[in-house]
Amino acid sequence: MVVFGELLPGSSSSTHDHNHHIYDVFLSFRGADTRNGFTDHLYNALLDAGFITFLDEEKIETGEPLKPELESAIRSSRASIIVLSKNYASSTWCLEELVLILDRNRNFNQIIIPIFYDVEPTDVRKQQSSFGEATAKHKQRLETETDAKKRSELAQKMESWKLALTEVANLKGKNANGRKETELINEVVTDIHRRLGVLLSNNLPLLVGVGRHIKSISSWLTDESCPTTHILTIVGMGGIGKTSLARYVFGLHSSKFHKSSFIEGVNTRCKENFNGLLELQKQLHGNISKKIPLHANDVSVYTSKIENVLARKKVFIVLDDIGSLKQLDALLGQKHLHSESKVLITTKDASLTERCGLFDSQVQPKLTKVLLDGLCEIDSLELLCIHAFKSQKPKEGYKEVSQKLAKYCDGHPLALEVLGRSLHKRDVVYWEEYIKRLKKEPYSNINNTLKMSFDTLPFESDKELFKHIACFFVGINRDLTETVLNACDINTSSGITNLVDRCLLSIRWNNELMMHQLVQEMGRYLVRQESPNKPRERSRLWCHEDSFKVLENKEGTDNIIVLAIDMRMLEKEKLNGSLELKTDALIKMDSLTLLHLNYVKISGSYKNISKQLRWLCMHGFHSDSMPTDLPMENLVALDMSHSNIKSFGMVSSITLTGSCSDNKKLLGSLKILDLGFCEQLCSLGGFGELPALEMLIVRNCISLIEVCESVEQCDDLVHFDLSYCYKLKMVPTSIGKLKKVKTLLLDGCNPFPSQINKGDTKSLYFRINSQNTSCVIPSDLKFFTISLPRSLVRLSLANNNLSNESFSMDFSYLSMLEYLSLNNNPIVSMPSCVRTLPRLQRLYMDECKMLTSVEHPPCTLRILVVHVYSNNLPSKRGHNNFLRKVKFDTDMSPLFLAGVEELPGSPFEIDGMVKIEALADVEEKILHSLGWTNLEFIKEGRLEAFTNSESTECQTQMYYEFGIFSTIYKGWRMPDWISQKSNGSSISFTIPSSPKKLQRLNSCCVETTNSSFTIPSSYYYFELPIIRISNITTNHTWIYEHYIEYAKSHKSDCLSFLSHWMFGENEMKDGDHITITIEQRCGVQCTKECGISVVYDEDGKNEEEEDVLGYYKSWNHIIGGDLSFFQSTTGEYFLNKTRFYRSLPHYNILGTASIDNDAIHKGR
Repeated sequence: MVVFGELLPGSSSSTHDHNHHIYDVFLSFRGADTRNGFTDHLYNALLDAGFITFLDEEKIETGEPLKPELESAIRSSRASIIVLSKNYASSTWCLEELVLILDRNRNFNQIIIPIFYDVEPTDVRKQQSSFGEATAKHKQRLETETDAKKRSELAQKMESWKLALTEVANLKGKNANGRKETELINEVVTDIHRRLGVLLSNNLPLLVGVGRHIKSISSWLTDESCPTTHILTIVGMGGIGKTSLARYVFGLHSSKFHKSSFIEGVNTRCKENFNGLLELQKQLHGNISKKIPLHANDVSVYTSKIENVLARKKVFIVLDDIGSLKQLDALLGQKHLHSESKVLITTKDASLTERCGLFDSQVQPKLTKVLLDGLCEIDSLELLCIHAFKSQKPKEGYKEVSQKLAKYCDGHPLALEVLGRSLHKRDVVYWEEYIKRLKKEPYSNINNTLKMSFDTLPFESDKELFKHIACFFVGINRDLTETVLNACDINTSSGITNLVDRCLLSIRWNNELMMHQLVQEMGRYLVRQESPNKPRERSRLWCHEDSFKVLENKEGTDNIIVLAIDMRMLEKEKLNGSLELKTDALIKMDSLTLLHLNYVKISGSYKNISKQLRWLCMHGFHSDSMPTDLPMENLVALDMSHSNIKSFGMVSSITLTGSCSDNKKLLGSLKILDLGFCEQLCSLGGFGELPALEMLIVRNCISLIEVCESVEQCDDLVHFDLSYCYKLKMVPTSIGKLKKVKTLLLDGCNPFPSQINKGDTKSLYFRINSQNTSCVIPSDLKFFTISLPRSLVRLSLANNNLSNESFSMDFSYLSMLEYLSLNNNPIVSMPSCVRTLPRLQRLYMDECKMLTSVEHPPCTLRILVVHVYSNNLPSKRGHNNFLRKVKFDTDMSPLFLAGVEELPGSPFEIDGMVKIEALADVEEKILHSLGWTNLEFIKEGRLEAFTNSESTECQTQMYYEFGIFSTIYKGWRMPDWISQKSNGSSISFTIPSSPKKLQRLNSCCVETTNSSFTIPSSYYYFELPIIRISNITTNHTWIYEHYIEYAKSHKSDCLSFLSHWMFGENEMKDGDHITITIEQRCGVQCTKECGISVVYDEDGKNEEEEDVLGYYKSWNHIIGGDLSFFQSTTGEYFLNKTRFYRSLPHYNILGTASIDNDAIHKGR
C-alpha cells in the first residue's frame, strides 16, 4: 500500500531554501541580442513543454544593480539557462545574474545549461573579442570612479565576473554556431526534461509500503503492447494514498514524456469554485498545448479544444480525485486519444472510469485498475513512528502504545500520519488517554476525509444501507444481509455495489461483508450525531451499554429501528445484579425491524412487540421452548442458536409428525432459520409452515434425534446443515425430493451416506467431513459413489480413513465435480479415479501423511494442495513416508507455489517447478557441467531440518528452480573456483573476451548475524538472502528469492549460499558489465563476502553437457525460457514461486497456466 512520510534527519542534503521552488527554469540573456528572437522561441518552447519559466520583460540599463525580484527568481528556480551572446558581458545586470546562478550551482546543485549564441566558448573563457571589449569598458569605468568605497566594490565585482565567465565557459554547454535554432531548442528542452526529471525524482518524499505499486505502474507506463490509449485508475477510500502515489509516479516519469500534466484535487476544486471545472480545463489545455490564449468561458468549448489536442499529441496526464462523469468527460472529452498516451486517474468510485464517454468511442482505451488497501502491520508501525518519533521504530517505552494506535488506524495512511503528528513529543500517559478518546470520538480531520466517499453515494437508501452495515452487518454473510435488508425495503443489490465501488465496503473470499475500522467508526459516528446525548432518539443502537440503559429505563421510542444487546458484554451491570429485563421495554419501539437480544434474560408477554420485525436474534435464549405469543408473520430470519429450546415445530401446537396446518402460516415469510449449537434440541419439524425457507442450520445439535420428513415441503431450501448431529438416527429420506438444494453438510454425522438418493436434485453440493470415520464411509466406495448425485459440484471426503483401495476406478459420471477434498486420509498416491473427473479444478490432499506421489492430475486442474513435510524424522506411527514427486502432463505448466518456509530434510520434486535432492546423490557429471568440483567441505556443512518441536541434521541439498541450481551449507569457506571475491554485499565485473562459449554463471555469498543485534537463543533461523543479478549493458535484472525461506543454524555460525545460473548468450555476452547484489530480508543478518565465476563450454564436451542438463533445460519457466509471468517491469524478473500465496502457510499450491484470471491479476 501507499503512504508518504517525512524525510528523516540526515537523509537528504536539502535545505529549507532548496525545497521552495517556484520556477522550473530561469532564463538569463542579453535582451538587445536575443529577446525578440532565439530567447523568445526558447521561452515559448519551455512553456509548451510544461515548464514554469521566468523571463524578465524589462530592458536592462547598464550599470543598474540587480533587482531583488530577479535575485528571488534565481533562488527559486531549479535550473538556469544562460544565453551567452555577444553583448552579454556588457551588462552588469547579466554578470550579476551569472555570479548568483553559479553560486546556486555550487551550493544547491542548481542545474545550469550555458548556450553559446554567436560566440565561442574560448572568447568567453579568456574574455576576448566582444567579451574582451566589454571587460575593457568595465575597467575604464573602474578607473574613472573617484569614490574609493565604490571603486573597491566595483573592483571586487569585476574579479567575480571574470571568474564567473571563466567558470561558465568551462561547463559543458550548447554551441549554437552553425545550427538550426529549432533543432537546438528541442535539444535544450529535452535536456531540461531529462535533468529536471532526475532532480524531481531525487526530491520525492519518502514512501512506506509503496514499492510494488510503483513497479506495476512504472511497468504500465512503459507497456506498448496494445496500440491504443492506456488508462489506469487508482481506486481507494479517502486518505488511503491515491494522490500521493500518483504524484510520486508523475514526478518519477513525467520527464520521459514531451507533454505532461498533473491536475490535482479535481472534485474539491469543482465544489469550491463555481468556475472550478473551467479553470481546470484551462490548466490542462495550457499544459499540453501551446500557450494560445482562449477567451472562451464555456466548458464545452474547452472540451472540444482539449479533445483536438489529445487526439494529436502523445501525453501523460494525471487527473486526481475525479468525482463525477461530468468532470471526466470535460477533461478528456469523448473522442479517441493518441494511441501512445497514458492517463492516470485517481478516484473513490471504482466504476466511474469505464462509464465515461471515451469508452463509447470507436477505439476504446485499455483500462487497468489498481485497488489501494491499507498498510500491513509492519509498514503501519513504521509510518506512525516516522511522524511521531522522526524515526522508523518506536522510542523506548512507547512500543506498546504505538502498536495500539497502529492497530486502531488499521493501516490507514492518513490516520497514521495525522495522529502520529498530533502525538509528537507527547508522553506515554498522554498517548494512552488520546487512544481512549479516539475510540469514543473519531478524529475530525480523518472522519471528514472518509466521509467524502459517503457524500458521493447517489441515493439516500444507499446511505441508510451504509449505516445499517456499519452498525450491525460487518462480518455477516452477504446473502443473509441481503435477505434481511431486502425485506426492510432497502435495495441491497445495487446498494452494496455502490458501497464497494466507493471503497466503503469490501466482500471477503467467504462472502462476508468487511469494512475498514475507521470507515465503520465514521458510519457509527453519523448515527450518534442524530442525537449525541440521548441514545433513545437515535435510529440504531449497537452499543451494548446504550441499549441496556434504554431497555432498563424503558426509554424506547419509535425512532429506533435497530437494537442490539449482548449481556455478556456488560460485566459491570452483571456485577450490580441488573440481569433481567422486561418485554414491555420494547413496546414503544413501533419501528423496530432488527432486534438482537443475545444472552438476555427477559420476561413478560411478547404480543405487543413490533410487527415490523424482520430479523430476530436471541442467542442463548433461556427458555426450553419458543415463545408462543411472539408476532413473527413478517420475520425473514430467526436465529435461536446456542439456546436451550428442546423442540422446534410450529409456534402454535403443531406436532412433529409432518402434518400441515390450514391456519395462517405464522412463519410464512421465514427464509433463514438458525438453530445451531442448541444442545438440548431433540426434534425438528413442522416444515409445512415454512414454505419460504431457504437456509436451515442445525449444526452441532448434539441431542437431535430426528428431523421430520416434511422437510420435502420446503421447496425453496438451498442450504441444509446437519453437521455434527451425532445422535441423529437418519437423514430424512425425502431430502432427495428437494429440487433446489445446493449445499448439504453432513460432517460428523452417523447416517450412512447411501441413504441419500439421487431423486431430482439438480445442483447439489455434497460434503462429508466426519471425525467419526468408522461409521461414515465404508472401506469400499463403489456402492457409495453410485448413490451420489451426478450433479455434484463439491465433494469432501476428508478425515475418513480412506486408503487407495477404498476408491472406485471411475468417477467420470461425476461430470460436474469441480472441488474434491481428500484431506487427512492414509492414501499413498493420488487415486486413479481422480484422473477421470472431466471438470475438476481444485484438489486437496493436505495432511495425507502417507502420500508419496501425485502423478498426472486432470489437465483441468487449477489448484492442487498437498503437504510437504519438513523433516525425515520417523513419525509416531513409525512411518517416514513423505511426498517425493508431483508430476504433471506435458501440456500442463505449473506457475505458482505457496508455503514451504522451512528447510526440508527430504528430497522431492514438483515437475517443472522445483527439484530437491541430496547433493551427495547428484550425478558427478551434472556437478562437473556446472563447474562444481571439490565439494566435500560443502557436503559436510550440514544444516538442520526441523518441525515445531524436533530437529535433526540433514544432508546438504541441491535445489533447482528457474534454471538456477543452488545449495546451502554451514561455514564461511567459498569454493576455490569462485575466482572473483569481494567483501560486503555486492560485486561488479565485466565478462572477459574468450574464444569459448559462455555457458553459465556461479555465485556464492557468506551470511552471518549482525553483531549489533542481540539474539536471545543459541540458535537462529537464517532468512535466505535475495540475490539480484543485473546486466548493466543490456538493462536486464533477475531477482531471485529462494524457494526455501529459512534455515536453522547456531547463531555463531556462518551460512553460505552457492548458486549456478544457466545464463546463455541471449542473456550475457563478452564485454557485458555485470553486478551482483545480496539483499537481506531483515536487519539481523549481513553479507560477509560474495563472489562470482564464469563457466564456459569445454571443447568436445558440448553435446555431452547438453544431454546431462537436457531435462533441466526442458522446463518452461526458466532463464532462457518463458519468464513472462514473473516479469515485474520492463527488463526485470522477480523469480519467486511462493510470493503469490504467502497468506497460506504450510501448503504448496500449484496453479497451471489456466489459473483463474483474478488469481493471475493478484499475483502480477
